[in-house]
Amino acid sequence: MKYDFDTVIDRRNTNSLKYDFTRERGLPEDVLPLWVADMDFPAPPEVLAAMQKAVSHGIFGYSEVKDAYYEALTSWFAARFGYTFTARDVVKTPGIVFALAAAVRAFTKPGDSVLIQTPVYYPFYTVICDNGRKLVTNPLRYESGAYSMDFEDFEHKIKSENVKLFILCSPHNPVGRVWTRRELDTLHAICKKYKVLVLSDEIHCDFVYPGHKHTTFGLIDENAVIATAPSKTFNLAGLQVSNIIVPNKTLRHALKEEIAKGGYNQLNTLGLVACQSAYSHGGIWLEQLKEYLAENIRLTRIFLAERLPKVRLVDPQGTYLLWLDFSKYGLSQKELDKRIIEDAKLWLSSGTTFGSEGEGFQRINIACPKLTLQKALERLAKAFS
Repeated sequence: MKYDFDTVIDRRNTNSLKYDFTRERGLPEDVLPLWVADMDFPAPPEVLAAMQKAVSHGIFGYSEVKDAYYEALTSWFAARFGYTFTARDVVKTPGIVFALAAAVRAFTKPGDSVLIQTPVYYPFYTVICDNGRKLVTNPLRYESGAYSMDFEDFEHKIKSENVKLFILCSPHNPVGRVWTRRELDTLHAICKKYKVLVLSDEIHCDFVYPGHKHTTFGLIDENAVIATAPSKTFNLAGLQVSNIIVPNKTLRHALKEEIAKGGYNQLNTLGLVACQSAYSHGGIWLEQLKEYLAENIRLTRIFLAERLPKVRLVDPQGTYLLWLDFSKYGLSQKELDKRIIEDAKLWLSSGTTFGSEGEGFQRINIACPKLTLQKALERLAKAFS
């Protein structure tokens, strides 16, 4: 079956955070949004069919997962990443950010230090700071247009700040790095030396491009907590379902206890159906989608080289989010954001949203039909010509 990713679907007036909240966010209504990390593609037809069957049943009472759900989940990760775990190891949550916040409370105490590698997905900051923990940053190195880890600073910060928890972003959002096994082994050795727990957000793990391989931290450290979800992979974010893998019994009990304090229990009924169907039947759809995204990346790379040579595209190894370096224009972030919004009529993610290290950058979501992407790139070229 050949899946269609070219059709442009009007998402306005659907309560879409991406499209329907320009005025509420103080932006012109005619901006083209390529900011928040959801896709402009429908979920796989197989998933939609399973949901339509559930909707036609007409009753949406309390629901819980059965063996088939866990079989779909564990089979997906075993086949694609060689990562095996059991149903017992899974802690279900309504989202990864919810899980990160619960984990921070479960595994650390107020005032404890939690380390992140910046620039990074901005909720990492809030789940630490809003829960009264101390934020410690280990900025990534940016040299010659590529990012790498600063292991010397990483170990120094862990030791000097008495870090208790490290939140890893793998693959990394927004810089698009897919960490190598060697890099992850080095992280593990340092964290093991200082008894630091690793919480690995792997929500983008299914989007890795040729020449790169995602290694789940669960293969390296059996005590690590691995946060997964079908939401990015199959465009199901609004259905609020995530699966947190916690093989360590003590840690799993602590996380479940913290979640219980918030009164959360069963998954969203339709989210349950969608997750199980996606992991059972969505593999071919995903492979075709990745080919389409790779072509969008190629299109963007060529366009920038020909029309906007001063904009540097950081090599995207994973995710469908591209990290663009506009620093050669010499604009302040405020000036850059203004030109993107007012002149290009685009709604992108400002680089400093991800930390001060994002100064001079913009993040653009290329998970959209080619016509939408081409329109956005033309607007960008016109604004910076």
